[in-house]
Amino acid sequence: MSKNRLETQIAKTKIIATVGPAISSVQKIQQLIRAGVDIFRLNTAHGTCKDLEVLLKIVRDASSLEKRPVGVLLDLAGPKMRLGKIKNDKIECHLHQKLRFVKQKEATEDDLTITYEKLFDEIKKDDKIMLADGVVRLRVLSVSKSKIECEVIQSGIIRSKQGVNLPGVKLSAPSLSTRDKENVKWACSHEIDFVGLSFVRSHKDVVGLKNLIKKYKADIQVISKVEKPEALEDLDKIIEVSDGIMVARGDLGVEIDIARIAVVQKEIISKCAKMSRPVIIATQMLDSMQHSRLPTRAEVTDVSNAILDGADACMLSGETAIGEYPLECVQTMNSIALNTEEVARLQEKHNLDCCALTNKITESTVKAAGSLAEDLGAKLIAVMTKGGISTLLLSKHRYHVPTVGISDSEHILRRMCLYWGVIPLPIHVSRDNTGKEVIKWGKKTGILKAKDRIVVISGTGISTSDHNRISFLEVE
Repeated sequence: MSKNRLETQIAKTKIIATVGPAISSVQKIQQLIRAGVDIFRLNTAHGTCKDLEVLLKIVRDASSLEKRPVGVLLDLAGPKMRLGKIKNDKIECHLHQKLRFVKQKEATEDDLTITYEKLFDEIKKDDKIMLADGVVRLRVLSVSKSKIECEVIQSGIIRSKQGVNLPGVKLSAPSLSTRDKENVKWACSHEIDFVGLSFVRSHKDVVGLKNLIKKYKADIQVISKVEKPEALEDLDKIIEVSDGIMVARGDLGVEIDIARIAVVQKEIISKCAKMSRPVIIATQMLDSMQHSRLPTRAEVTDVSNAILDGADACMLSGETAIGEYPLECVQTMNSIALNTEEVARLQEKHNLDCCALTNKITESTVKAAGSLAEDLGAKLIAVMTKGGISTLLLSKHRYHVPTVGISDSEHILRRMCLYWGVIPLPIHVSRDNTGKEVIKWGKKTGILKAKDRIVVISGTGISTSDHNRISFLEVE
């Protein structure tokens, strides 16, 4: 049996790992769970629903064997534009070289094609086209109904099927493609915990996805990926209607001036903290560890700064999906987080705007319980929760006393895997015996000993609040 999270050196900052060929077995997923992974990401850009089903079963089986809840994030591909087939699969683009995009059916072997044919109607002269994650930059010289003439203004190599970004170009492509909708339907029938919405441009995109999920009578949280400049213009409303935010720095760093990335990341984290929404930082966090056992100093600093800024979770992409050292990656990220969280204890608590999530009574009870737990040197805070909101509020206040979130629902336990410092605990308790059962569990596992104190948040059953009572217990 796996050790409980409280018995091991696992950071409060949550770790999300992308599933891919490098970790596509139950045994390897188990290793990553023990090392500190809380949520596994399934990327719909690669594979079919049948492929996803195989990977989901591997994750669920590993979670069951480890007796530890882990969440699953299904990442939708969104309206990602890609190059078509390129002659010899690559082109070395030289400064001032002329390149031409044409429609697929009219292409010769020397032409470039793109998966988004509406581009010929929506792009205009002097717009920029970014290829190969921004390595190659083109300037549009002229546009006709079937041809886009461009000049290379930043040289480099481009390859078949690589992504295309169009910073500043307003596109009509819907936020959900036909394939995305099929994947959402699949997610709703397979108890997926989180769905990542790519290339969000407006809060209306998020509402549209939520309505689709509601249509299938599912309870899945929507994580909005901020990777377009339009999303920054509508950021407050996007955060308000989302269940969480992902700062997707890959495409965002191409769509806006790369020099702004660090500042924008801090702004998003700050807004999410005030509005009590979990925030995930993603892309190239430990990128060099795809081929190295050790990260660069810059990567360590990047992860540490994200945690100091208030990130709830950090995400690994290629590092665990296709990298040579997935386990070492997770161990490294966990170690960085543990060391950073010691410093973060000295930071000020956030002033939260929690009204949209719950009522003032629950909000005040949670805040008071956290402060009292720290003052008393409590070993842990225990809270029985129906939907996880009270544990989310504790998480966003950044109390450094571990929070145990108790629920009879596997679904809610997995949801709490995203909340900073919250440990999902699958034990059966009632409103009146929560503290006693937590103490019994704590003594049995060796986490609690005589004279240890715990703080319990519960309710009296009145209709105005599920949580309106704070209890203090000392282990006998």
